[in-house]
Amino acid sequence: MLEALTAPAPDKIIELMGLYAADPRADKLDLGVGVYKDAEGRTPIMRAVKAAEQRLWQEQTTKSYVGLLGDLGFVEAMRDLIFGAAVPAERVSGAQTPGGTGAVRQLLELARLANPEATVWYSDPTWPNHPAILKYLGIPSRTYRYFDAATRGVDFDGMIADLGAAKAGDVVLLHGCCHNPTGANPTFAEWQALTDLCLDRGLVPMIDLAYQGFGDGLDEDVAGVRHMAARVPELLLAASCSKNFGLYRDRVGAAFTVTADAGVTPLARGNLATLNRLNYSFPPDHGAKTVGIILTDPALRADWIAELEAMRQGMLTLRSGLAEALRRATNSDRFDFVATHRGMFSRLGATPAQVAALRAEHGVYMVGDSRINIAGLPAGGLDRLAAAIAAVGA
Repeated sequence: MLEALTAPAPDKIIELMGLYAADPRADKLDLGVGVYKDAEGRTPIMRAVKAAEQRLWQEQTTKSYVGLLGDLGFVEAMRDLIFGAAVPAERVSGAQTPGGTGAVRQLLELARLANPEATVWYSDPTWPNHPAILKYLGIPSRTYRYFDAATRGVDFDGMIADLGAAKAGDVVLLHGCCHNPTGANPTFAEWQALTDLCLDRGLVPMIDLAYQGFGDGLDEDVAGVRHMAARVPELLLAASCSKNFGLYRDRVGAAFTVTADAGVTPLARGNLATLNRLNYSFPPDHGAKTVGIILTDPALRADWIAELEAMRQGMLTLRSGLAEALRRATNSDRFDFVATHRGMFSRLGATPAQVAALRAEHGVYMVGDSRINIAGLPAGGLDRLAAAIAAVGA
């Protein structure tokens, strides 16, 4: 049976990790893998996480199953963190999932159950797992223009024009903040225009929120999302705690639905529970319980927010520093956009050949589309990196 399998295409980022690990150069630089790193190149465990885990170890009395929807205290705390007071709680249903990827998968499954004819529209470019999951599930999909290669900003006119072809009931997949891979994000006014478009055309927004707190702040990063959720009748949202809580390996996420009225909420909740049962039965508890403790304890929450803010400010400092170093190295302002982007990523605009030259000649590793992880930048090596980018003609 297994001989009939075909070899899957290699994951480009995993492949890049292997190349980096095999490179013997001491001054090599990994800007490809999408995890937060501190100044020492580590992905740290946050202080509040350590404290909450210690409390969990001391107080937890059983390892029995949680419910199909996971830890409901965690789900409610995440609902409040994301939606605030924008939507009445009785219109929101939620389920704990294994990471943001699990939430994306469950919500796409839910959309297919609800409307098998719906097309899912996603940005060009987007996180590679979006089209991969859609293809695997056999869900019709199309792209909309998003990134302007000339300005390195959002091609909003192109985005609106392309979404004008979407039909009522189609799903529009949007990045909640800190767009991956470009780092370019819609303004609040553009979020308002997208909301109007969804209302006018009967489209269902689906938000992938993986970086809340990494852009302009915890509330600022979801201002557009909250505006949209408050106005549209239905909305899907996938949330991840990998980045803002540093819980990558613990796989902590949540899938949310906003229904047109409270009477439909139990139906959505029941289907989320069934999808969990059919996929992994019960989601893992440890990381979600840790997040729940942090979000409901005032002291731990305050410490988490302070550390998250320091991480955010650190990335902004690295952005400004790299933009300045590139201005000096290239004697131009064409890389100033790096300072205006938000989140962990920016796309430099280098060609695949230039990316290959950076790897071969300078030991600088980035994804082939020239996406770089801002959090992986060396604070003391920005001039060297800028000189390498200039040397390959990017």
